[in-house]
Amino acid sequence: MKSIRLLAPVLLGAMVSVAGCSSSSDEEEKAVMANMGAQQLYNRAKESMEVGNFSAAAQTLGALDSRYPFGPLSHQVQLDLIYSYYKSGKSDETLATIDRFIRLNPNHSDVDYAYYMRGLTNMESDSNLFQDLMNIDRTDRDPSKSRQAFEDFRRLMQQYPDSKYAADARKRMLHIKDRLARYEIAIARFYMRRHAYVAAANRGRYVIEHFPESTQIQQALEIMVSSYEQLGLDDLRGNAMKTLKLNFPESDFIS
Repeated sequence: MKSIRLLAPVLLGAMVSVAGCSSSSDEEEKAVMANMGAQQLYNRAKESMEVGNFSAAAQTLGALDSRYPFGPLSHQVQLDLIYSYYKSGKSDETLATIDRFIRLNPNHSDVDYAYYMRGLTNMESDSNLFQDLMNIDRTDRDPSKSRQAFEDFRRLMQQYPDSKYAADARKRMLHIKDRLARYEIAIARFYMRRHAYVAAANRGRYVIEHFPESTQIQQALEIMVSSYEQLGLDDLRGNAMKTLKLNFPESDFIS
């Protein structure tokens, strides 16, 4: 315990020293940028982006955007700021900058890019890097961000069908549909465990009707077969079983 008591003040002093250096460095950085013109600031931000230091780029671009909101570089600054925030993992700042750009520049030639980045940001907000690394299945988590991303990509496809981002947006929409279908299946299985068979069957039917291209159709049909059997609805069970046999003859549910 004595060694800990002796070490604590040393650690505290080191922390204060580091914090002091960081604060001093930030102040020096602000002082340097205060004496720069618009083009100098923009060049500095681009240099940071080129070496992958997007946090520094965002800081410089943010200062530039605040100081020259209607300058000749303003549109490109905002677009670069969107990308820098996105690469820095700052979702809230990314979305706020995107929404401001769209609101102020609805007819700009790069509005399609703004919608595309909005979709990407919402899509990534729905994923969890830790869960992905640990291979944890969390398909039951709220997919509201995925739904918003789908809407962003849908709007891009509708309003800018010839956009260079349209093809990738289409692929991502298919991925999102599968994500939403997996969520519905997870909820259906929850209802099955609670013996809420009507609700489970409805979720399965919802997947069939709204996500016919997803990878979850077999599971949806199996849930419907099982639920209708528990409910004694023989005709509905028979129809679901016929569809299952026709499309997934290898299913374990087929006797």
